[in-house]
Amino acid sequence: MTLLFPVKVYQPQVYWRIEGLFFHWLLAMVSTWTWSAGYDIIEQGDDIQEIISERTLVIANHQSTGDVPILMTTFNAKPNVLPNLMWIMDRIFKFTNFGIVSILHQDFFIVSGRKQREGSLKKLEKHLKETYIPLNRKWMVLFPEGGFLCKRRETSQKYAKKNNLPILENVTLPRVGAMQTIFDTIGPSLENNTAEQQLNSRPNMTAAKPQINWILDITIAYPQGKPLDLPTIITGSRPPCETVLFYRVFPSSVVPREPELLSKWLYDRWVEKESLLENFYKYGSFLGTQAPVNEGSKIHQDPLRFLVLHLFFITSSYIHYNMFTYVLSCFW
Repeated sequence: MTLLFPVKVYQPQVYWRIEGLFFHWLLAMVSTWTWSAGYDIIEQGDDIQEIISERTLVIANHQSTGDVPILMTTFNAKPNVLPNLMWIMDRIFKFTNFGIVSILHQDFFIVSGRKQREGSLKKLEKHLKETYIPLNRKWMVLFPEGGFLCKRRETSQKYAKKNNLPILENVTLPRVGAMQTIFDTIGPSLENNTAEQQLNSRPNMTAAKPQINWILDITIAYPQGKPLDLPTIITGSRPPCETVLFYRVFPSSVVPREPELLSKWLYDRWVEKESLLENFYKYGSFLGTQAPVNEGSKIHQDPLRFLVLHLFFITSSYIHYNMFTYVLSCFW
């Protein structure tokens, strides 16, 4: 991407199209790990095909380091999602090997902790205005829990007891700050259509103010409640299994804007996740024994495409190696 810097200056639209393509290809390589290890992904719930190209806030429960590659693998099989995707992730990921890719892609790194919270949310607002909207990003991924289930469960339950909130086992209480900032910045205008009107028709894409049109609520369920983690996905050390994603789609107009009502709406979604996951772990169905088991649809990848991408990156690595060794030879 450094070699394309002149393109970024003179033809930014061309640069970001190329960057989005490369970003998709790199995440496709991550998808290879999941696919080659036999970790299949099953989709259930609402149909998301109609919101693929719409501005959508994706919210999901967060169990382990495996959640992100699972979502990457899922989105890899859907056209034009990954190039136009923005991740909101903890700042610690900025210093991983994937961090430089996210920096170039203009993802947002949020800082956790009470002392940093207000400043971080102001930076998120600025990022939405200066990056998400100008670059015409579509999907935005947020993990409202702000951490892994195993690390946050005890703290979440203590907070719930203290504040008379639901005590959850399979998820933790979500944090509302980032979602509140997103809706305050690019949420639907209050004079927009009613929820019923938005459900029965496509959102008005000619509106002057860019806005989030949909909420995609994903519940990630691992077999026996034992989540995959990143080292397991990379090494394939666990036997092949199926991870199930349960989708619920909401028009953005149904989400309240007032902080207290927004908190309640988000808490209600997580209470639903608790029930869905409890049913799934007990009966193998999100809806329990009262509903027929929904087989869902399996995510299919393209092995030929994976082969072509591997050849491309091997060739690219060889060319870059020769370039760097030549430059070094001029100084040594």
